[in-house]
Amino acid sequence: MKIMIVDDEVIIRTGLAKVIKWHEIGVDLLQPAASAEEALRRIPEEHPHILLTDIRMKRMNGLELAKKAKELLPEIEVIILSGYDDFVYMQEAIRQGVSDYLLKTSRPEEIMKTVLKVKQSIEEKWKHHNQDQYKNKEIRNRLFEQWIIEGATSAIDSALLSEYMPLLFPRPSTGDCKLQVYMIAAEGWAESTAATSLLLFAVDNILHELLKCETLIYKQQIIVATRNELGTDPNNHPSAALGKIERLLKCKIWLSIGEPVYRVEDLHKSYITADYAYSYKPILEQSLLDYSDIVQRKGGRTVCSHEEELELSAILLENDSIALKSWVHRFLQPEYEDPQMTIDSLESKIRSAALSAHRWLERVLTATGRSGNIEEQISPLTLKRGTLLKDVLFQHLLALMELYHHRLGEGKATHTQKAMAYIQQNLGNDVGLQQVAKFVHLHPNHLSEVFKKEAGITFGDYVTRQRINRAMEILTGSPAKIAEIAGAVGFEDIKYFSQVFKKFTGKTPSEFREEATKHVRHTSKS
Repeated sequence: MKIMIVDDEVIIRTGLAKVIKWHEIGVDLLQPAASAEEALRRIPEEHPHILLTDIRMKRMNGLELAKKAKELLPEIEVIILSGYDDFVYMQEAIRQGVSDYLLKTSRPEEIMKTVLKVKQSIEEKWKHHNQDQYKNKEIRNRLFEQWIIEGATSAIDSALLSEYMPLLFPRPSTGDCKLQVYMIAAEGWAESTAATSLLLFAVDNILHELLKCETLIYKQQIIVATRNELGTDPNNHPSAALGKIERLLKCKIWLSIGEPVYRVEDLHKSYITADYAYSYKPILEQSLLDYSDIVQRKGGRTVCSHEEELELSAILLENDSIALKSWVHRFLQPEYEDPQMTIDSLESKIRSAALSAHRWLERVLTATGRSGNIEEQISPLTLKRGTLLKDVLFQHLLALMELYHHRLGEGKATHTQKAMAYIQQNLGNDVGLQQVAKFVHLHPNHLSEVFKKEAGITFGDYVTRQRINRAMEILTGSPAKIAEIAGAVGFEDIKYFSQVFKKFTGKTPSEFREEATKHVRHTSKS
């Protein structure tokens, strides 16, 4: 695609010609014209596709040039350069169908973006006017997608591949080669879909100027496939072009590198590995993601520890979203920094934290007499590759916390419910009247009165009953020693624990465990 710059000021036209590396963005720069008259003489012979012209020039201005140029080449696109005081001129330019306009003070990257946008528009028009050419391009893109992305190699005629993608499938084959697939993402122009699309279009143009490759813009990424004869083309690698593209387009590039393969039938395998490496983009703070490095990882921690679960439970009970966000960061940051962490181990740890929160919610709802099916009331934790997993975990835990506090509601009746929830969560710690009253912000005597009135049981009896219930749960499912269980539910004296346990259950802890074990065995046999 060709562009002609027209300006009667030598500094402007030479500056525009040199400040942007036109060839690298897929545009051929014609010799700049010093006047509108010169441009009109050359247009019929040189056939520029884009005219970048000053609006104010001696004798014939840019608007007159645009009008006459369109009479010579109806398909030509015109970009006007204007000053701040050219508003009247710009109104006329819009009426005449000028493609775009720029201020003379525009930065080089703004000029480049505008030209690329017009270039993209021209190619869209070509698509409609040259159906055969673009039908061929669509066939080529579909072949690329089928062979490399979908791996449907058996259904494609090899002759078609050689015709439409000769760089990957030369005929005849030139010998042993290394084939590799890469994925490129780019950001930095704007957050809109249109801006991202234009940026990818620009990156794709430059890649073809710098490398021997086949590409496909696919789902907001560029899939790149290269073929290098063994022992040749050491620089035919996208990583060599990254810095140049970033400097030229003023953007940020991410590159994931797939596993090299040595048969064209295995290109899909290289794509799959590049895609897997790309899934680490939201986690690893690096622009180069190489599958050969990532595949060596062994995996990090996968469970939420008892101490972490206790801290999380306390935060959920306090209804503190700021503390919750801080906890999520502390919980996951060591995994992000662990060189052995994998996506699978990180996701397992996140699910473990979510499970801890669900257990907490079930316990406190049961303790306050508000049990129900939690799963029906909150969306399940969904971990999608490529998402910010820290945010996903935080939002899920926040939803659980808000569900609990919303169900409890507000008012005096909630003091007893909050006290019950706190007791249930801290049975192995201090759950004396003074401590619990401090948590619910009531005087101890007032809490004692309110608690007995609303729960139908004294505060002390409720605490003891909850401790014995928890001990029964542990005895049923854990081989822990009786003394350890007593300590876990808040009893320092094992003899006193055994006495209280027998008073509530009619059995000693050992007798209860033995009977529970027999019941489990009998149930499993039947």
